[in-house]
Amino acid sequence: MVAVNDVSFSALPGQVVGFLGPNGAGKSTTLRILAGLTLPSAGSATIGGLAYRDIPNPASQVGTLLDASAFHNGRTGRETLKLAAMTMDLPDSRVQQMLEVVGLTDQEAKRRIRNYSLGMRQRLGLAAALLGNPRVLLLDEPVNGLDPAGIHWMRGVLRHFADNGGTVLLSSHLLHEVEMIADHIVVIGQGRIMAQGSTEQLVGGPGTQVQAGDDAALGQALTAAGLVARTSTEGGLYVQAEPEQVGLIAAQHGLALKELRRAGSGRLEELYLQLTAGHDRGPIAPTTGGPR
Repeated sequence: MVAVNDVSFSALPGQVVGFLGPNGAGKSTTLRILAGLTLPSAGSATIGGLAYRDIPNPASQVGTLLDASAFHNGRTGRETLKLAAMTMDLPDSRVQQMLEVVGLTDQEAKRRIRNYSLGMRQRLGLAAALLGNPRVLLLDEPVNGLDPAGIHWMRGVLRHFADNGGTVLLSSHLLHEVEMIADHIVVIGQGRIMAQGSTEQLVGGPGTQVQAGDDAALGQALTAAGLVARTSTEGGLYVQAEPEQVGLIAAQHGLALKELRRAGSGRLEELYLQLTAGHDRGPIAPTTGGPR
């Protein structure tokens, strides 16, 4: 059985690349191939022009978080990072620095990992990935188990990393988060690339979500003004323009608005569902009766 088939894409310095696809699409396999954990039967996967196994002291060049449950449950968080630091010949001060970066307190760092929540494991995993001050991050579902504040924090850390010249390859099922942070998106289904390109190319530029008492009249006014407007999956209209411009046109035509805001998520979800139709497992069919 082929897990990935002729998957080809690049992630460049300064980019956060969102790697999307249904369960079983080949995302984790691709990341494992990049990290040298799974050998491809054909083709090559390189980081900075080198296969992972050929990178000198690879943990100092590539940070990975592929499975937050893979840590030794009997060790503390601090012990885990200290052992990793020893293999990279890093000082203990780097361990403390990373604990502070990911928001794990001294008390939490002294706890056995078996007592960590999934969110705490994710924070520890990111600390381990960043420990060697790498230039590339490979992350598989890094926000699983994080609360909304934790997801916001993770987004900030990854954006800061990329803005300082790093490269992030991020697998996630949270399409809204990917849409907010990714510069480039790759969609995979059944081991093949379904689409790839910049977020703006695939999803579109900034837009406005608007709803009026008379959406049909508003749509006609917007179209007459040369704007692109279509029915939104959230109700009302999605307009490829800034909210101020949409509001001004509505006011000029005497149209009362119920909603006017910068468009949020939804466009990436719509694209994703279109691309992966028939490649996902789909919903469970309803049953007509209860258990017997």
